[in-house]
Amino acid sequence: MAYTTCNMTNISLNSGLILNSFNHRKIALNFFPCNSKWVFNNFTLRSWTQNGSFRRTLGCVCCHTAQTEELQNRRCAPLLEHEILYNKVLLGSSDWKAVPDIWRTAAEKYADRIALIDPYHEPPLELTYKQLEQEILDFSEGLRVVGVKPDEKVALFADNSCRWLIADQGIMATGAINVVRGSRSSTEELLQIYKHSESSALLVDNPQLFDRMADLFVAGATMKFVILLWGEKADLNFGESDRLLVYNYNEIIAMGKESRRHLADSYDARKLFTYEPICSNDVATLMYTSGTTGNPKGVMITHQNLLHQIKSLWDIAPVQAGDKFLSMLPPWHAYERAAEYFIFSRGGEQMYTTVKNLKEDLKKYQPEYLISVPLVYETLYGAIQKQISANSVVRKIIALALIKISLIYMELKRIYEGKYLTKKQQSFLTAFVDWLWARVAATILWPIHNLAKILLYRKIKSAIGISKAGISGGGSLPMYVDKFFEAIGIIVQNGYGLTEASPVVAARRPAYNVLGSVGHPLKHTEIKVVDADTNEVLSPGSKGIVKVRGPQVMKGYFKNPSTTRQVMDDDGWLTTGDLGWIAPSHSAGRSRLCGGVLVLEGRAKDTIVLSTGENVEPSEIEETAMRSSLIEQIVVVGQDQRRLGAIIVPNKEEVLQAAKKLSLIDADASELGKERLTSLLREELRKWTSKCSFQVGPILIVDEPFTIESGLLTPTLKIRRDVVADRYRDQISNLYK
Repeated sequence: MAYTTCNMTNISLNSGLILNSFNHRKIALNFFPCNSKWVFNNFTLRSWTQNGSFRRTLGCVCCHTAQTEELQNRRCAPLLEHEILYNKVLLGSSDWKAVPDIWRTAAEKYADRIALIDPYHEPPLELTYKQLEQEILDFSEGLRVVGVKPDEKVALFADNSCRWLIADQGIMATGAINVVRGSRSSTEELLQIYKHSESSALLVDNPQLFDRMADLFVAGATMKFVILLWGEKADLNFGESDRLLVYNYNEIIAMGKESRRHLADSYDARKLFTYEPICSNDVATLMYTSGTTGNPKGVMITHQNLLHQIKSLWDIAPVQAGDKFLSMLPPWHAYERAAEYFIFSRGGEQMYTTVKNLKEDLKKYQPEYLISVPLVYETLYGAIQKQISANSVVRKIIALALIKISLIYMELKRIYEGKYLTKKQQSFLTAFVDWLWARVAATILWPIHNLAKILLYRKIKSAIGISKAGISGGGSLPMYVDKFFEAIGIIVQNGYGLTEASPVVAARRPAYNVLGSVGHPLKHTEIKVVDADTNEVLSPGSKGIVKVRGPQVMKGYFKNPSTTRQVMDDDGWLTTGDLGWIAPSHSAGRSRLCGGVLVLEGRAKDTIVLSTGENVEPSEIEETAMRSSLIEQIVVVGQDQRRLGAIIVPNKEEVLQAAKKLSLIDADASELGKERLTSLLREELRKWTSKCSFQVGPILIVDEPFTIESGLLTPTLKIRRDVVADRYRDQISNLYK
């Protein structure tokens, strides 16, 4: 495959524009893509016409007659490019209309502060807020030059880096809509998203990723151009057929910088365009849910949706200018994305790290905050436990004893502070006795807890950093991890959200960090719990389906109005598919400060969210596994766990026959031992599901089949997942121990 690339050496981008082929009647088509427009001093260079011809008129190079052409419309973020729209009148942050507006405010407030550090790409980058704003403006203008138009969809398939952020905001600032995904997705999935979204161009992480995608994309998609965020065009593997326009990041920046300079210097150049501000209700991005096989769901997120997050998250993390953050989550995930926008709007300093370098960077960088998924906190917990176990027997016993005492102390502290989550209302007398007992017991344990902080926890905190808080989202935080970090003095605040809500719905505040909950709703956000069958609103403490309404709720699913209507009603309530309850308000007792927090207890819909933040649709695995004659029924589990598990009802007769054929038991045996049965079914499951997107780890074998009578099947013979998970809760928990 041969790629046509923009050769910037053929054009001198300065006030005395030089075209090497100026004396010819044709301009090489690989210089500029269709519909781009460049104006330089007394020359106007337009993109080619259908026959590629240009002519010289009144000292300018133009396509036909410039005077008779309609003005080109441009859309821009009103505050970011306020010089054009408002004659250099600087507006306040309350006037943000589009997400890119935050960069002008940030540049004014934090101009020379470090905004981001990206040490693991080549070249390593460190940008101040002013430099970051200019980079976004240059990239945005470069995209306009190469033909990106308002409302056009542009695919951004790349991983976490500073250039992802610049590309993301550059696309938004043009009024275009970016369609995001990471490099770990299969090429087939990326192509499906590209085509379903009606994207017209592609921004891709690096040459290696594009080489993997190239054959399928060139054959199955239409692309005006491709932009490499990292790496050089020379690193692409060239073939023999088809021509495709490819730019690298620096070329886009260079074109944008020169075009901006000329527009600023030339009133005549600006007259060629009309400028229209981006509206808050305009779609900013399409974020695809994980279930894109078959029926992809592109969530339409508006500028207003994301601005709500930017303006509301300070209640959760009161960031101060200069606070340091580590970023390691994929930025196409709504959680990381909203968090990054918020961090930069408050003058934070963000360093990009990787899973491999996380431990070292935590110690070296000492961040005030870490925003991540539960798996990261589980990993940190495991690393601490491993370090403790590596000590001598005496030190290990002492350390574990101190931690145990601190766990008890913190539980007592939650009781007397009124932050111990419970549905029960205590009488005034009972509450007083409870408070007095907890207070006295905690006072007795305090010296030992304080000693533990000096001897043990200080070293742990020095190694981890996170001096202010760890924010956890994208799945439920295991209670043992939550309690452990509380005991050693590292605040972890758990939150809840979903892509359709941009994503944060609720989170634990620093002053109301109620363990076991996901906290109170964000500002201007309403939450209600309804009965799954009647849709009636349930009283606090009653478990049902969680519904959400607020400024962060999506505009809908792209090209999918029927599914949108299934999850959103006319009043704007979004059905989350999650089961939960709202803590009742108590005037006294151990839970007096817990009123109004949301508690989640699994998902009503089938999707399983792993602690990595990955969404898994279990039906694919179950349907494939059921093709085995040895498996009679199966339910895939794993909500909030590292990996999937399964509950299996075996077909006893078929299992017995298979065991005999494999000589696992004698020919006259009438049953199979539990260990051999488990091994046989695990191997059978692995064989049948090897081509599925996710693999199953531990399995639980149950003898009694799921029936209507037992309450585990619906009248239409569908398995009640939430009932099964509740029935076998303890056994499932043991699977992961």
